[in-house]
Amino acid sequence: MARVLVTGMSGVGKSTLLAELSRRGHFVVDTDYGGWTSADGVWDEQRMAALLAEYAEVVVSGTVDNQGRFYDCFDQVVLLSAPLSTLLSRVASRSNNSYGKTPAQQAEIERYSQEVEPLLRGGATVELDGRRPAGELADAVERLLVATS
Repeated sequence: MARVLVTGMSGVGKSTLLAELSRRGHFVVDTDYGGWTSADGVWDEQRMAALLAEYAEVVVSGTVDNQGRFYDCFDQVVLLSAPLSTLLSRVASRSNNSYGKTPAQQAEIERYSQEVEPLLRGGATVELDGRRPAGELADAVERLLVATS
């Protein structure tokens, strides 16, 4: 049993990966949905602490300013990464999330890729290529879940 955080830039495939893991029967929490993040873009720390205290196996996804406070509660921190061109193409074409459609949001994604992704890489225990098929990525995360249990 393990707790895994999946993080990365918008459009890298975090939600798609979690959907595949959920389909396979894993308990997952996508913090982009369901009120996990406050208006100022950080996790509700009490709620996240309660989740991690209650569940010995969970895969959480998100990218927020205060996620580093929880790194020691996760057995693995997985950075999904992909080239900027892939991210921008994906956010422009996705239908389940409106973020990334405007030029200003696309510029923000570019800036975050340059400024935030290196910080995420520094805190990650594993980096996976977000261009890989969701099934392959889910296989890799499942191996982490087993290896750290």
